[in-house]
Amino acid sequence: MPPLSVLDLAPVVQGATPGQALRNSLDLAQHVERWGYRRYWVAEHHNMIGIASAATAVVIGYIAAGTRTIRVGSGGIMLPNHAPLVIAEQFGTLESLYPGRIDLGLGRAPGTDQRTLRALRRHPENADNFPADVVELQALLGPLRPGQSVQAVPGTGLNIPIWILGSSLFGAQMAAMLGLPYAFASHFAPQDLLPALELYRREFKPSAQLAHPYAMVAVNVIAADTDAEGRRLLSSLQQQFTNMQRRTRGQLPPPLEDIETYWSPAEKAQACGMLRYAFAGSGDSVRRALQHCVAETAADELIVAAAIFDHAARLRSYEILAEVAKDLTAELAPAALG
Repeated sequence: MPPLSVLDLAPVVQGATPGQALRNSLDLAQHVERWGYRRYWVAEHHNMIGIASAATAVVIGYIAAGTRTIRVGSGGIMLPNHAPLVIAEQFGTLESLYPGRIDLGLGRAPGTDQRTLRALRRHPENADNFPADVVELQALLGPLRPGQSVQAVPGTGLNIPIWILGSSLFGAQMAAMLGLPYAFASHFAPQDLLPALELYRREFKPSAQLAHPYAMVAVNVIAADTDAEGRRLLSSLQQQFTNMQRRTRGQLPPPLEDIETYWSPAEKAQACGMLRYAFAGSGDSVRRALQHCVAETAADELIVAAAIFDHAARLRSYEILAEVAKDLTAELAPAALG
């Protein structure tokens, strides 16, 4: 069983505030640290009333300050929204404060709509500069070179681990070319997952950061004490994906007893396609789904999102998942030794 990590969008549920969402994120991070999760990532989104992690570096500092050992990072920073020097300084500061615990995941999408992109004083064509910006950021976080006139302070020489995030073959190709670890966003865009992983592993070139390809797969897991409860909790996420089709994004809604009353057949087909890697149910059901996912993808690591309306149920979901992973690892250990 590969290691488990957490992808947290800091969901703002209906009736709550961003402040409550962020405090819940810290509480969750403290729990998953105790349960053995490897890393805790938050993502950059703008102008979305249901997501509280827009100031991603600030949130990472808040989570890192309230935990002790778990790695904390971005899943990801949308680099076209920023100058590489600013990100090098921000993450250099985080690494200086929490040494050996910071990850820098980078994405090419803006994480918002075109109007908000203009409010950020950025331009859509900035995405075309993504490969060059990543290389520039690597240089700013690497050792100081002779004659280098601009450096990140702090940042230079810290060699913070950089990941490439993606949902298409472009990110896979880029991660392979630069010899960087790769995380695929199959929790909402699963269609190119397997081709992207195959391309990444086939084309990977070793680098100073990474000798062999390392692929992390993002999935949704909503675990509960029964299958029925897991399916009920999943309906919040299903409503959210349906609302995206209706262009009515909002805060995370409470679960429904019968999701079939909410969506049309066409909306259901679209949402279920996007949620192909959403596993909901009891520990046993989640276990079978994870076994199939790992066998299908050969993932080196799984990063798990869980958009659950009730915070206590969210904690319980990650706890059940940790127990499932522990049991699977114990089962696989004798086979590995043999």
